[in-house]
Amino acid sequence: MEESTKLVDESTEALWYVVHTYSGYENKVANDLQTMVENRHLQDLICDIKVPVEMVPEIDKNGKQKMVEHKLFPGYVLVKMVMNDDTWYVVRNTRGCTGFVGPASKPVPLTAEEVEKMGVEKAAPLSVDFAVGDTVQITAGPLEGFMGLVEAIDTENFKVKLKVNMFGRETPAEVEIGQVELP
Repeated sequence: MEESTKLVDESTEALWYVVHTYSGYENKVANDLQTMVENRHLQDLICDIKVPVEMVPEIDKNGKQKMVEHKLFPGYVLVKMVMNDDTWYVVRNTRGCTGFVGPASKPVPLTAEEVEKMGVEKAAPLSVDFAVGDTVQITAGPLEGFMGLVEAIDTENFKVKLKVNMFGRETPAEVEIGQVELP
């Protein structure tokens, strides 16, 4: 039996791959790769490039709290791409990139569960059975059992902004869409 000499298994589906970079070069690699994709007209093959970050509160030297961006996976860039020899070559030869994550640098795509857990892609927006102006009951979380007036619905981030009557006062609250229902 003849062993395959191809570096990658070619597929027509765009999947998420993890690219290893020099530490501190994540944004530079992402920007350089994006420029290369545009210059070579590869937008249909390399669909998305992300450096996952989160905002974290930090105290500065004056004692004031400010929000600072922290990389969730230092030294890594996530790339959604159709894997073939050409796209592999473009990504692999981007300055600052040291290779794909996988055995013997053979790219292995992230599973759907990994993509979801890492929060790389948002799930499709929900449809809800209540609207702005409706009164809903909070069914979970610290405000469980309270009623609230819906002020805004953010289906992309799965949040609902409410006015909750607590101790005789209207209090603004934001909860997950799954934590409220019509009474």
